[in-house]
Amino acid sequence: MMIDKVKSIIIKNVGLKHKFKFNGSRNQIEEFEGIINNYYPKVFTILVNDNTIKSFSYSDIVTGALEVIDCDFWPL
Repeated sequence: MMIDKVKSIIIKNVGLKHKFKFNGSRNQIEEFEGIINNYYPKVFTILVNDNTIKSFSYSDIVTGALEVIDCDFWPL
């Protein structure tokens, strides 16, 4: 149920620029800005300012590994 809510929010924000915080392995934290570029059944992509594309699963948001830090709809 929660994944469906995350998917619908991501779909509504395609093409919009946001700030993200990714909590990676070994306590590596990365903050970046990017545009939610595209969405697929299991993952979505973010176009980062340096023209690289990062992909994340919807479960990354559910588990808190990826946060959208500049949105009023977050946390879910």
